Amino acid sequence: MTDNGQEQPGTGDGPRGVDPATLSEPDLLRELEAIHRSRHDTLLHGSAAALAAHDTRMGDLEAEYLRRHRDRAPAAGRTREGARARGA
Repeated sequence: MTDNGQEQPGTGDGPRGVDPATLSEPDLLRELEAIHRSRHDTLLHGSAAALAAHDTRMGDLEAEYLRRHRDRAPAAGRTREGARARGA
């Protein structure tokens, strides 16, 4: 808990950020971009608790994106067949 009595993100049973389901599409994309940018530093330099909180938040945001975009078409190069074609 912080000095002003608010729960710190990723600690205890408090809030873990805004519910991804309530984010607008631009806000969801912005949150995803930000969390992916910060992933490497969190992995290398964050505490175990920070990494666990990051995992949870990233999973929540990605799950919401996938829920909204069930019918998204993967890029050809991001499939097994596409990877095999690159290796040939």
